[in-house]
Amino acid sequence: MTDLLPMDEALWVLLLGSLLGLELIGKVPPSLHTPLMSGANAISGITLLAALTLIATAPSPLLQAVGAVALAFALYNVVGGFLVTDRMLAMFRRRGDDR
Repeated sequence: MTDLLPMDEALWVLLLGSLLGLELIGKVPPSLHTPLMSGANAISGITLLAALTLIATAPSPLLQAVGAVALAFALYNVVGGFLVTDRMLAMFRRRGDDR
């Protein structure tokens, strides 16, 4: 199987993508952070499935470890996103409403 990008090019893509993401997220107003996190839960759900697939089909223990790390980060993001979303929705509930 051939690599799509050589390792040094892949690291540059990761570095530049990370810097671009940091720059874009830094410019989002605080009122939009929570809705964006709710949308990110769907993306992290896809990452969860990809990590589980990698763990199940990885040909080497190193790739299984990478899949486990990806699974842990994605799970952390999904759970945190749901907690923040729940807290945001609680702000719109009436005081006596226990739904």
